Amino acid sequence: MAITRARFAELLGFETRNIAVIDRWDEAQDDFVVEHLKLRIGDEEVRGILTRPAVVDGKLPAILYGHSHGGGYSVGARELLDGREYLVGPLGPVFARAGYVTLCIDMPIFGERAKVSESAAAKALLWHGKSLFGEMLSDHAAALTYLAARDDVDASRIGAFGLSMGCVLSYWLAAIDDRIAAVAHLCCFADFRTMIELGAHDGHGIYLTVPGLLREADGGTIAALIAPRPQLICVGEADHLSPPLAVQRAWAELEPAYAGSPDKLELLSEPGVGHQETPQMREAVLAFFGKRLG
Repeated sequence: MAITRARFAELLGFETRNIAVIDRWDEAQDDFVVEHLKLRIGDEEVRGILTRPAVVDGKLPAILYGHSHGGGYSVGARELLDGREYLVGPLGPVFARAGYVTLCIDMPIFGERAKVSESAAAKALLWHGKSLFGEMLSDHAAALTYLAARDDVDASRIGAFGLSMGCVLSYWLAAIDDRIAAVAHLCCFADFRTMIELGAHDGHGIYLTVPGLLREADGGTIAALIAPRPQLICVGEADHLSPPLAVQRAWAELEPAYAGSPDKLELLSEPGVGHQETPQMREAVLAFFGKRLG
């Protein structure tokens, strides 16, 4: 099973959207800066939160951060600063102190965009032959456009990161958009056909339903579109949302894409770990971006 980047984007209903800054204000912390952004993406106003080092010397590497779901519809981009219960801690300050400019935006139905339910938004789009996740990815790509155009960002050194929903946002966007130089994704890499077989698919939100996708692609073949760009995958072997068999089958489809550059594909699989980040995962992510974007 193989799919082209163009066909994958077509199935998603992916759109290229304009982005502009409407307003911005800075919040200085002890050793980093938070930028609060009001962005216009297409016809919508979208909140963005960005962290960066307090002192910027030249163009810096950057990270496009995809926030998670976890039923926290009110959280959205605030995850970058506040963290979540399944994260070791907030990553915005950590990435800033490590020298990265990091941007997270509210996905549709989250944060300041939580104006309709996930069910209502997804069903309306499905009736039109579109998907909520395609909408999310289109906005995420627009955020990448803004990030790449910043004066303090080296557009050739932009990585993507996310856990759970943010995991899929990160590696699916990297599959579509080669402006992402390296991607680290946690706790949602799996073969969806296997998840259906095991009954594990229903634990995921309806946002992720893309009509017809499994006739042409699955988690492993989508991730293979990223090759040969560096990719770090972190999973917990007790994660009911990404069962080991589903991970193994996705990996079997992905690994051959890196046959010519096996050193660019990394997997951290932790026994006894559920749907959560661990200190070992965080250490691996920081080392990965330090090596690949440094």
